[in-house]
Amino acid sequence: MKIYQGIDIVEITRFRKMCDENSMFIQDIFTAKEIDYCESRKDSYMHFAGRFAAKEAGLKALGMGMSGAGIDNAFKEIETLPTASGRPELSFSGWTGKICRKKQINQFTVSISHSANYAVATVILSGPDTV
Repeated sequence: MKIYQGIDIVEITRFRKMCDENSMFIQDIFTAKEIDYCESRKDSYMHFAGRFAAKEAGLKALGMGMSGAGIDNAFKEIETLPTASGRPELSFSGWTGKICRKKQINQFTVSISHSANYAVATVILSGPDTV
């Protein structure tokens, strides 16, 4: 089995400042479902920061980082939503989904944690060794 891993940490105060300075940042980065979920939470910035960390960790796991061809819409193509139990679930679509298919990635795992000051996410992607 081939395994791809990415991790990212976001300082919540810095993330909040970035959102305050750019009124379109949330709409540019997050899907409508992610926005609905985060805005339904007591501290929405903490939840947005966790999902932002998950998006960056997902790009790192794909080996792309935050630069390169196709990156423009990549943040909205990586979506993290809670399951009925509350466990976050990761999905890829568009350009990032195409990379997953090319690498034959068929399992997606995400974990998000928060503290008063930081949000951290780790992403593990896996698929067969045949690639």
